[in-house]
Amino acid sequence: MRSIYLDWQSKLVLLAVVPAVAIAVVLDLRVWALSAPQMLLWTVGLSALLGLLAWASRSGTPAAAAAGALINASLMFSTAIFPYRPWETAVVPVLALLVLTSLSTRFGRARKERLGLAEEKRGRDAAQVCANLGFAALASSPEAQSWLIANLPKHVHIAGTALLFAPALAALAEAAADTISSEIGQVLGGVPRMLTTLRRVPAGTDGAISAAGTLAGALAAAVIAGAGTLALRGDWRLFALGAGGGVFGLLFDSLLGATVERKGWLNNDAVNFLSTAGAAVFALVIMCW
Repeated sequence: MRSIYLDWQSKLVLLAVVPAVAIAVVLDLRVWALSAPQMLLWTVGLSALLGLLAWASRSGTPAAAAAGALINASLMFSTAIFPYRPWETAVVPVLALLVLTSLSTRFGRARKERLGLAEEKRGRDAAQVCANLGFAALASSPEAQSWLIANLPKHVHIAGTALLFAPALAALAEAAADTISSEIGQVLGGVPRMLTTLRRVPAGTDGAISAAGTLAGALAAAVIAGAGTLALRGDWRLFALGAGGGVFGLLFDSLLGATVERKGWLNNDAVNFLSTAGAAVFALVIMCW
């Protein structure tokens, strides 16, 4: 549940993501309109379509759908290569994430409603979308890519440009893993336990984990990492970094939930944003070894 007292943190997440991503997309639009209008049309069209589908299926509010479309456009622009094929961009892992999270949210809804844990039928709002997907867009922005190229070891450059997307892919994998583990764990996980103490706690408790939920989350991270690796023509390193980062971020999310969120210092949007950031940083650290 979102705390009204900490609602400023959700607004801060929006402020951190939306302006930066919007500026990047506008700049990309200007560049690609002149050099590759076909790529621009595919990116804008597919992003708008995904946003409309999310809104029509009640997976998100209109503002959430718009934020998601903007983030998807940024991710597609940042992973586009020539010759351009839209199915060889970040739209593939984003689409996989949307399908997995949508299905998991609907899975066992009757039980979740009895427990008072079901998501509102109007879907996620813009802050929730930015908290889950925003860091992936920031991590794959032109500025972030330039920093990676300038600072990563030479062996990373030799591996190819696809590997530079690993931090962003890890963030996407964590977003899927977090949602899937929570939604599946509430239905199939039995009595969850607190990560920090391993004591049994009620379902829906911040920081609680279950074996079924954790396994489902790890599988979701692998699916997203696999989708991104195939789409970007990466190798086993991109998959391992994406999946490994996603699982790390999932556990980091539970740790934050069991500590700072339970103490009322952070709300769920802030925790989700920091967890995706943690997944990206984990992938980045492993890349530097």
